This record gives sequence, structure tokens and C-alpha cells, in this order.
Amino acid sequence: MAKRENDSFLVKDLMQIFIKENNLSKGMQKIKIEETWAKLMGQGVAGYTTSVKLQNKTLVVQLSSSVLREELTYGKEKIIKMMNEEMGENIISKIILA
Repeated sequence: MAKRENDSFLVKDLMQIFIKENNLSKGMQKIKIEETWAKLMGQGVAGYTTSVKLQNKTLVVQLSSSVLREELTYGKEKIIKMMNEEMGENIISKIILA
């Protein structure tokens, strides 16, 4: 009978290794960006959001309300800061509200 190793790993650590080895980090960032936007902005803003994309450190958010778009324009820097903090790294440097 083979000797069993007693090493224990956290599922989170194993998932991170798997994501790195299979080059899935960009896809995972895309999903996390969408979830983070909905979480930080709340149901009201998320309801008017039609798409959230990350393109070369630029967050492109499409909104169905021009009034909301104008309101969010005033807080772009704060949104960038909050999103980066929630993501755990500085991946957003600019926001385009369309």
C-alpha cells in the first residue's frame, strides 16, 4: 500500500494555481469585473447597466440611462479607486461611460 502524503491545500490556493497554469486569468478578471460593478454600484445602477468590459486598463460601461451616465461622470475617480480596491490590484486606470 502506498504511503499517503498528508499535505493539505486550500481550495482557493488550488484554484489560483489552476487559473495561472491554464492562462485563465483574463477570463476570470472579466467575470469578477462584472460582479464587482454590480456589487459596488448596487441594484439601481446595475439595473441600468447593459454591459461592463475591461479593455486595456479601461473600464467600458454601457448604460441605458443618460441621466445616470451624467451622474456617474462626476464620480469617475472614486469609482476607479473603489473598483481597484475591491479587485485587489490596480487594473483600471480609466472609465468610459457610454
